[in-house]
Amino acid sequence: MLKELMKYTDLADKKMIGTFKKAGVPLPEAERLFSHILNSQYIWACRIRGEKTNVDRFDLLDVSEFDDIQQRNMGYFYQLLENADLSAAVSYSNSQGEAFTDAIEDILFHVVNHSTYHRAQVATQFRVHGIKPPVTDYIHLKRQGEL
Repeated sequence: MLKELMKYTDLADKKMIGTFKKAGVPLPEAERLFSHILNSQYIWACRIRGEKTNVDRFDLLDVSEFDDIQQRNMGYFYQLLENADLSAAVSYSNSQGEAFTDAIEDILFHVVNHSTYHRAQVATQFRVHGIKPPVTDYIHLKRQGEL
Protein backbone atom coordinates (compact mmCIF):
# COMPACT_ATOMS: atom_id res chain seq x y z
CA MET A 1 0.00 0.00 0.00
CA LEU A 2 2.89 2.37 0.71
CA LYS A 3 4.02 2.18 -2.93
CA GLU A 4 0.49 3.04 -4.03
CA LEU A 5 0.36 5.99 -1.64
CA MET A 6 3.70 7.31 -2.88
CA LYS A 7 2.46 6.98 -6.46
CA TYR A 8 -0.62 8.95 -5.36
CA THR A 9 1.58 11.66 -3.84
CA ASP A 10 3.62 11.83 -7.03
CA LEU A 11 0.53 12.16 -9.23
CA ALA A 12 -1.22 14.67 -6.97
CA ASP A 13 1.92 16.82 -6.77
CA LYS A 14 2.24 16.79 -10.57
CA LYS A 15 -1.39 17.84 -10.95
CA MET A 16 -0.79 20.78 -8.60
CA ILE A 17 2.33 21.79 -10.51
CA GLY A 18 0.31 21.72 -13.73
CA THR A 19 -2.22 24.08 -12.17
CA PHE A 20 0.53 26.48 -11.10
CA LYS A 21 1.84 26.52 -14.67
CA LYS A 22 -1.61 27.10 -16.19
CA ALA A 23 -2.40 29.88 -13.71
CA GLY A 24 0.29 32.08 -15.17
CA VAL A 25 -0.02 34.57 -12.31
CA PRO A 26 1.84 34.89 -9.02
CA LEU A 27 0.15 33.00 -6.20
CA PRO A 28 2.46 33.82 -3.28
CA GLU A 29 0.69 31.89 -0.52
CA ALA A 30 0.08 28.82 -2.70
CA GLU A 31 3.71 28.94 -3.88
CA ARG A 32 4.92 29.20 -0.28
CA LEU A 33 2.83 26.19 0.74
CA PHE A 34 3.88 24.06 -2.22
CA SER A 35 7.52 25.03 -1.68
CA HIS A 36 7.11 23.75 1.87
CA ILE A 37 5.80 20.41 0.56
CA LEU A 38 8.77 19.95 -1.78
CA ASN A 39 11.35 21.17 0.73
CA SER A 40 9.97 18.88 3.42
CA GLN A 41 10.06 15.90 1.07
CA TYR A 42 13.69 16.65 0.28
CA ILE A 43 14.61 17.11 3.94
CA TRP A 44 13.06 13.74 4.80
CA ALA A 45 14.96 12.12 1.92
CA CYS A 46 18.20 13.58 3.28
CA ARG A 47 17.41 12.38 6.80
CA ILE A 48 16.81 8.85 5.54
CA ARG A 49 20.14 8.95 3.66
CA GLY A 50 21.90 10.30 6.75
CA GLU A 51 22.83 13.52 4.93
CA LYS A 52 22.81 17.08 6.15
CA THR A 53 21.02 19.70 4.06
CA ASN A 54 21.02 23.48 3.96
CA VAL A 55 17.44 23.46 2.67
CA ASP A 56 14.98 24.95 5.12
CA ARG A 57 11.41 23.67 5.08
CA PHE A 58 10.21 27.26 4.58
CA ASP A 59 12.56 28.26 1.73
CA LEU A 60 10.60 29.77 -1.14
CA LEU A 61 11.08 28.02 -4.48
CA ASP A 62 10.29 29.42 -7.90
CA VAL A 63 7.43 27.72 -9.73
CA SER A 64 9.89 26.98 -12.55
CA GLU A 65 11.82 24.74 -10.11
CA PHE A 66 8.83 22.70 -8.94
CA ASP A 67 9.02 20.01 -11.66
CA ASP A 68 12.70 19.18 -11.24
CA ILE A 69 12.60 19.17 -7.46
CA GLN A 70 9.45 17.06 -7.36
CA GLN A 71 10.94 14.52 -9.79
CA ARG A 72 14.16 14.32 -7.77
CA ASN A 73 12.24 13.76 -4.54
CA MET A 74 9.96 11.10 -5.97
CA GLY A 75 12.82 9.34 -7.74
CA TYR A 76 14.54 8.90 -4.41
CA PHE A 77 11.39 7.69 -2.65
CA TYR A 78 10.68 5.17 -5.42
CA GLN A 79 14.26 3.88 -5.10
CA LEU A 80 13.74 3.41 -1.39
CA LEU A 81 10.46 1.59 -1.89
CA GLU A 82 12.16 -0.86 -4.27
CA ASN A 83 15.49 -1.38 -2.55
CA ALA A 84 15.38 -0.50 1.15
CA ASP A 85 14.37 -2.48 4.18
CA LEU A 86 11.38 -0.29 4.99
CA SER A 87 11.30 -1.50 8.58
CA ALA A 88 14.88 -0.30 9.12
CA ALA A 89 15.28 2.43 11.70
CA VAL A 90 16.75 5.81 10.79
CA SER A 91 18.16 8.21 13.35
CA TYR A 92 18.08 11.92 12.58
CA SER A 93 17.69 15.34 14.15
CA ASN A 94 14.80 17.66 13.41
CA SER A 95 15.11 21.37 12.65
CA GLN A 96 15.33 22.14 16.38
CA GLY A 97 18.18 19.67 16.85
CA GLU A 98 16.06 17.08 18.67
CA ALA A 99 17.11 13.48 18.00
CA PHE A 100 14.61 10.87 16.82
CA THR A 101 14.64 7.34 15.44
CA ASP A 102 11.86 6.12 13.16
CA ALA A 103 11.28 3.31 10.67
CA ILE A 104 11.66 4.27 7.01
CA GLU A 105 8.09 3.09 6.34
CA ASP A 106 6.76 5.44 9.03
CA ILE A 107 8.72 8.35 7.62
CA LEU A 108 7.41 7.65 4.11
CA PHE A 109 3.84 7.48 5.39
CA HIS A 110 4.42 10.81 7.12
CA VAL A 111 5.71 12.29 3.83
CA VAL A 112 2.52 11.16 2.07
CA ASN A 113 0.25 12.47 4.82
CA HIS A 114 2.09 15.78 5.20
CA SER A 115 2.00 16.39 1.45
CA THR A 116 -1.73 15.66 1.30
CA TYR A 117 -2.44 18.05 4.16
CA HIS A 118 -0.61 20.95 2.54
CA ARG A 119 -1.94 20.25 -0.96
CA ALA A 120 -5.40 20.89 0.48
CA GLN A 121 -4.16 24.28 1.66
CA VAL A 122 -2.75 24.99 -1.80
CA ALA A 123 -6.12 24.05 -3.33
CA THR A 124 -7.81 26.54 -1.01
CA GLN A 125 -5.43 29.25 -2.20
CA PHE A 126 -6.19 28.39 -5.82
CA ARG A 127 -9.91 28.85 -5.10
CA VAL A 128 -9.28 32.18 -3.34
CA HIS A 129 -7.72 33.40 -6.60
CA GLY A 130 -10.50 32.02 -8.80
CA ILE A 131 -8.44 29.09 -10.05
CA LYS A 132 -10.05 25.66 -10.13
CA PRO A 133 -7.76 23.24 -8.29
CA PRO A 134 -7.15 19.80 -9.72
CA VAL A 135 -9.00 16.88 -8.21
CA THR A 136 -6.42 15.08 -6.10
CA ASP A 137 -8.64 12.83 -3.99
CA TYR A 138 -7.10 9.37 -3.80
CA ILE A 139 -10.36 7.53 -4.45
CA HIS A 140 -11.19 9.72 -7.46
CA LEU A 141 -7.79 9.10 -9.04
CA LYS A 142 -8.14 5.39 -8.33
CA ARG A 143 -11.61 5.25 -9.91
CA GLN A 144 -10.33 7.13 -12.96
CA GLY A 145 -7.59 4.55 -13.44
CA GLU A 146 -4.83 7.06 -12.82
CA LEU A 147 -3.50 4.96 -9.95
